[in-house]
Amino acid sequence: MNTENLIKELKFKAIRSSGPGGQHVNKVASKVELTFDLLHSVFFKDDQKELLSKNLATKLTKEKVLILHCDESRSQHRNKEIVIDRFVEIIKKALLVPKKRKKTKPSKSAIQKRLTSKKKLSEKKGSRKKPTID
Repeated sequence: MNTENLIKELKFKAIRSSGPGGQHVNKVASKVELTFDLLHSVFFKDDQKELLSKNLATKLTKEKVLILHCDESRSQHRNKEIVIDRFVEIIKKALLVPKKRKKTKPSKSAIQKRLTSKKKLSEKKGSRKKPTID
């Protein structure tokens, strides 16, 4: 996946961040907000957009916009790198199509082993009971 063209579609906004920094935090906008409009993206095909909107349904707004924040670092540039990496990982995971499960039957020997182990266990537990007096 060529991420260069995808990153060009992202919009960034710098916001004043809370957290460590003392007086510096009140002067500098180090928190980065990333927005990605899925509907108006030219990078993805229609089937990929459907897959992304289905897999990212909980993270998208009603307008199909993905919004990510990062204020881990005191540096705006570092926060931008972190949020881009996070975005790329989210997109990669959302585009993965899970393999279809093939139905299989247990082998005859596996069935036999299970039944013999059940019988052994029941005999072991049965031997722990108090003998009945008739």
